[in-house]
Amino acid sequence: MLGRQTLNPRYWTDSLKITEDDVEYLFSVMLDREQPLSSADLLDRLVARRIRSEEEMWRKRLAEGVVYQPKAAYEVGQKLVFPALNFEMGSVVGVRAGSNPDRGDFKVVAIEFEDGVRREFASELSGEHILNLESEKPSLDDLLEPVNAEAIKARYGRRIIKLLEARLAEESDVAYAAGQWFLKSLLPSLSVGHINLAEAVLDMNGAPLSPDDIVPVLDLPKELEGSLKVFALNYALYHDKRFDEVGPTGLVRWYLKRLEPEEVQTVPERLIYDPIAYNADLLSEDALALEAEIADEYSPLDEPEETPDEVTLTLIYPHRRSGTLPLNVALSTMFPTAYEAARIQITLVDTVTGDEYNGWVVRQGRYVVGLDQYFRTHKLPVGAFVKVARTDQPDRFSISFEGYRPRTEWIRLVVPQNNSISVENQRRSIGAAYDDLMVLGADDLEKVDEIWRRTRQQRRSVIEIVRDLLPELARLNPQASVHVKTLYSAVNVVRRCPPGPILAALEAHPDFEPVGGHYWRLRPSS
Repeated sequence: MLGRQTLNPRYWTDSLKITEDDVEYLFSVMLDREQPLSSADLLDRLVARRIRSEEEMWRKRLAEGVVYQPKAAYEVGQKLVFPALNFEMGSVVGVRAGSNPDRGDFKVVAIEFEDGVRREFASELSGEHILNLESEKPSLDDLLEPVNAEAIKARYGRRIIKLLEARLAEESDVAYAAGQWFLKSLLPSLSVGHINLAEAVLDMNGAPLSPDDIVPVLDLPKELEGSLKVFALNYALYHDKRFDEVGPTGLVRWYLKRLEPEEVQTVPERLIYDPIAYNADLLSEDALALEAEIADEYSPLDEPEETPDEVTLTLIYPHRRSGTLPLNVALSTMFPTAYEAARIQITLVDTVTGDEYNGWVVRQGRYVVGLDQYFRTHKLPVGAFVKVARTDQPDRFSISFEGYRPRTEWIRLVVPQNNSISVENQRRSIGAAYDDLMVLGADDLEKVDEIWRRTRQQRRSVIEIVRDLLPELARLNPQASVHVKTLYSAVNVVRRCPPGPILAALEAHPDFEPVGGHYWRLRPSS
């Protein structure tokens, strides 16, 4: 069996380009079906077409020449196909006797390939050879290893869809809405009256509705096919600023933006990250591994190759204060949304009490909002581990933590003092598993908020903040040093910051000294 291009990972990753031929083919499918197609439908057809095109190319080659096998005899003028050389074709331009005492009598054929290059190959060769086949006239199935289109889509589908969607978005005659694509020239239009009626229906319902719930009240022409009615509505609402599509992939749900919670439309102030320039080349492999372990939503991390069934997160102060979860690369992958969806509404089910929380995934702000009451109910501290898991419904997820009977433990407590913060060890009752290095507490939240706002107004640099916090935290450690994770957790009390800039500041500034194992301290001279 010989390898296919379509089985090479590079074919579907680095080398993949959506061509004009691909687009024209997908257009023809839309014309033939006269129905909208989802991104998953387009993926199915694109992958099948690429596999089929590769086979057709090779089949054409086989029809033009004879498959080269070392055991066979050839004459000048014959055309040979070489499957082991990516089905290159060449003509026999010479035949001579071979000379090798170990192989007995055989011939050597001179082949001139289509690019003018000449090479010699053995023919009439006795004995076994890896290039010999059982059949004198092998079929394509005899030559190629089998390909599994479903496996290709499972492994590379998400990336292919992204490329495909970006390419189709460039086409002027393509309409997109709610995960489906169609040709604008075939699309029925809805009137202003239809759109106003849809708004009224949503307003009266007070909750997101599927297009199937809205279409029946719009009195659209009966001759329109059902899927076209739904797509026409989705397309019209998508291009009207009053509406928001808030369903996860596979579920289209329309809502009115003016009815969405404020923290869905506006990023909570504690979560706002003002990008910090830093030299990433300063980070060692160990530092990068630590950055990946922390998995901050603003760290430049690669998405997991496969969609996880569950994700465990560690709460930091900004999210605990805002009642949110970080939408990092792992959780973002677990919350798949349609092409344009900026916000999706989900239900988070408490595995302990069975209570349900109305959550919103806000991609632009990189957070999931709606969990303030959940955190308060279970008294989760900063540093607590929170697990989110998928269910059999795409808009429902379970949320849990590792609980135990509350016990009094020593933790770091942030204490506001003279427009800055001090850190003390104090005893607190905790009933949830947490990261020892990141756990933090705070009693006077309003004063901590004031310090955070002042830090932001004064545009204090990460180096300044680290230089203030390092000795404060080091006082609590007998070794007078601080772990990066502890420092990261504390810095985020006064400024939203991923670990990358903190790690780079530690490496770059002469006041900071590493003592091993991701622990740092101020140099004695400082």
